[in-house]
Amino acid sequence: MGGVRLEAITWDRPGDELAERLLDLKPADGSPWPRIAFDGAPAARPGDLAERVAEALRTRGRPSLVVGADGFLRPASLRFEHGRRDVEAYYDGWVDTGALWREVFGPLEPGGDGRVLPDLWDPVTDRATRSPYVPLPSGGALLLHGPLLLRHWFPFDLTVHVRLSPGALRRRTPEDEHWTLAAFERYEDESDPAGTADVLVRADDPRHPAWNGGR
Repeated sequence: MGGVRLEAITWDRPGDELAERLLDLKPADGSPWPRIAFDGAPAARPGDLAERVAEALRTRGRPSLVVGADGFLRPASLRFEHGRRDVEAYYDGWVDTGALWREVFGPLEPGGDGRVLPDLWDPVTDRATRSPYVPLPSGGALLLHGPLLLRHWFPFDLTVHVRLSPGALRRRTPEDEHWTLAAFERYEDESDPAGTADVLVRADDPRHPAWNGGR
């Protein structure tokens, strides 16, 4: 975060400005579907920003699809194979990245059919969701949100990181989930999401966010 200048904003501003940016975003690989990451710990609520952008796109006549990585968690028997608080498993094995590649990113590759599976597994019931595929029209944007997204080499065309300082992350993470904090510390060290994301939003105080305005 050293040297990064952030501007105080309201939450409406990144929603509107990111939507405007997406109207002209052309994927480098020739895909007709821009793919955007909203990365952040659960306590940072990156999905809220993804929903704001989706609404701003809707008012501009552009379709989009919001997908949460938590809809692609592995079954509990695999996530908790080494215990319910295994940091290594949380970091590397909770999300079914293969299913995301197959059901979300694959259909949006150049020449794909645009039929995306919005979720696969319900972590509450620990059962398949059986959700139908959703056709995303050409030009529609994929808005994928979740934690630890920027370490998987997913083909994003724009990346947004919603950051909490270590202190804010601890305060806003439920106590029974504090064991996950070690995973986010490792993520900071290994992937530097604040430094590598195209857009950085700081949300230590959810009433007073700030951002770098995008690269």
